[in-house]
Amino acid sequence: MEAAPPKVAGVVLAGGRSTRMGGRNKAFAAVGGEPIVARTVRVLQAIFPQVVIATNAPESFHRFGAELVADAYRGRGPLAGIHAAMRIAREPHVFVVACDMPGIDPRVIRFLLARIGAADAVVPCWDGDVEPLHAVYAVRCLPLVERCLAAGEIAMRDLLPRLAVDYVSEEELRGVSAAAASFTNVNTPEELAAVGGRFEDA
Repeated sequence: MEAAPPKVAGVVLAGGRSTRMGGRNKAFAAVGGEPIVARTVRVLQAIFPQVVIATNAPESFHRFGAELVADAYRGRGPLAGIHAAMRIAREPHVFVVACDMPGIDPRVIRFLLARIGAADAVVPCWDGDVEPLHAVYAVRCLPLVERCLAAGEIAMRDLLPRLAVDYVSEEELRGVSAAAASFTNVNTPEELAAVGGRFEDA
């Protein structure tokens, strides 16, 4: 196991309803013969001293060997998962990643971790947009996250303007091996098929 960088916990966000996947939980879709969530946990455990899965179906995730936490604000999207994970994080920063990114790569993660400084968040830019669910957040932002959730401002785009964000440019990231794969997500059966994935259960 590689040496863990200090002061960061790894978080897998697995609370979505997978509506565009026909209701099937995309976390369990297999790519390369391994469920996406299993590979994601394995990658994070090689980097971080604490790995958490934020999910409202913990009975489905016990076998993956990570800590489990449910949302305090149910049905309020990824921000609620980040909130839940921040509440139990033992480190002052969290690296969060969605459960539908089968190509997440340690080199990209470490590149983002190296940017941790005074900013509240380190958020990559890719393909003309931002990737707030493949990013680093300071746990000190928990009170602000909670205020947003309580006010019903649940989109990540509601939160980001209130943070001091270090946006990592696409140009910088293109110099990192495997960046394109790391930011690829699968929200539909077609996107899953494009990366050679499938649901292995009947």
